[in-house]
Amino acid sequence: MTGEDTDSVLYPNRQDSPTSTEGVSRRNVLAGSATAGVVATAGCVGGDGGSEPVEQPTVFVFNTGDGTVSLIDSERDELVETRAIDLSSSFPSNQYTPGLTDSPDDSLWLNVGRGVRGLAVGSLSETAAIETESGANWLEQTPDERHVIVSAREPSHRQFRLDADSASETFGEVTAEIDRTPEGGRGNRDGPGPCDVTIHPDGEYAYVPDLFGDTLTVLSVEPFEIVTQVDVEPVEDGPARPWMGTVAPDGQTLLVEHNEANGGSESIWTLDDPAAPTETGRLTVEDGLGQRPLTSEIGPGSETGYVFTPGSNDVTVVDLTDGTVTTRLDLGGSAFVGTWNPSRTKLYVPVQTADEVAVIDHERREVVTRISVGPSPYGATSAQVRPQSDPSASMALAMARLGISAEQPETTYCIGNCACGHRL
Repeated sequence: MTGEDTDSVLYPNRQDSPTSTEGVSRRNVLAGSATAGVVATAGCVGGDGGSEPVEQPTVFVFNTGDGTVSLIDSERDELVETRAIDLSSSFPSNQYTPGLTDSPDDSLWLNVGRGVRGLAVGSLSETAAIETESGANWLEQTPDERHVIVSAREPSHRQFRLDADSASETFGEVTAEIDRTPEGGRGNRDGPGPCDVTIHPDGEYAYVPDLFGDTLTVLSVEPFEIVTQVDVEPVEDGPARPWMGTVAPDGQTLLVEHNEANGGSESIWTLDDPAAPTETGRLTVEDGLGQRPLTSEIGPGSETGYVFTPGSNDVTVVDLTDGTVTTRLDLGGSAFVGTWNPSRTKLYVPVQTADEVAVIDHERREVVTRISVGPSPYGATSAQVRPQSDPSASMALAMARLGISAEQPETTYCIGNCACGHRL
């Protein structure tokens, strides 16, 4: 193996015993979707005595420790309940999803097992399941709600476009794909390692950092094809390793995180021409950036970036106007992602090593409260609808906490110490 092949950050379970992967997926992603929906909801659908879904801003936090989801009231910043769903998601679609999910039948799109899953926000029942032949997947829904764009890293090295229009006859199906293995990758890699996806607010372009290709790839959504590929230079010796990215709401700026040497770096790109990104700056630890930047979110005014830097247990706040670090917010533990509430006033950050969510008030630029959730929270998204209550949920949760659920929770790929047994 190369040094990258044994990187404990990229492959947290590489040293697990062979038996740790047995039963890692509770079923084939494509098999038995009707039964899977019933199991995944632990009785949510049609439960006697359960209430109907309500229009209520809700944050969904996926706990990798026990296959549960914690529901947070984002108006009161209180935990509503934690529910067993026998799956977890580390990088759910959350760029436009909070504004699009205003009906109980709308889908939350999740990276689960070796593919992508859709869950109806009002019931948490399964709406779609797609196999990607990779265990490391990232996805985002387009702002027009018609498509989901997926980056499947190794061993697949593919881009997928899924039909996200619930009224379509091909809903939940792959409508186009791009095999990127012919590009190759650094060293003995079989492909460039597409490692995230973020979508321009006009819905025309998607941006993909290529971890093993040291490139930033621009995809057109329709037709689904590569339109531009930009070489990404490192700041010091060694590869640049771009791996995550976020487009600002105004479509003018792109942030890209890099897993390069000496603590990582953050590049800032202008999208004056959305089809041809141009790098305008690079921040490193010498500039005040936290350690090992992983993902980012951008504030509603597009002037402030929040970079999740789990290597130093904080969030680095960046002024995107002048490209400088303004402050770092202590989280008291490692956090890898975050999500905005539907009104985009607060940022919810699952702190995986503290079993809580830190809430950042955007106007104040500070952590204003912390909410206890389930074990090892990781991924998060939000919606304008809260799932219906379920009288059997408490029993399912108790069984999950005792580790005696009928089926082992389906894992999700994490960059960090969680989802034990997950396989690429």
